[in-house]
Amino acid sequence: MITPTKGIAPQRALLTVGAQVLLATEGRPVTVSQAWRRFQEWRAEHKHNAPIPFWWFVLGLDVLYALGVVELRNEILVFRERSDAS
Repeated sequence: MITPTKGIAPQRALLTVGAQVLLATEGRPVTVSQAWRRFQEWRAEHKHNAPIPFWWFVLGLDVLYALGVVELRNEILVFRERSDAS
């Protein structure tokens, strides 16, 4: 689920989803709704057609949080710089 497996396509793996969120938001602070919209737009532009439900997107955010890449401050997702990530 976190990494691609026989049952999880690479473009749906949670690490991939998290990376796509980072690319879609360009690491800028956004609300969860903005991140979701930009993520969907980014996937459409890059022809990633496998459907990703919102709950799967949230699991991708959970992975980023567990890795220390993102945190929620006053309902805004704040992405840490590489040197700040723990």
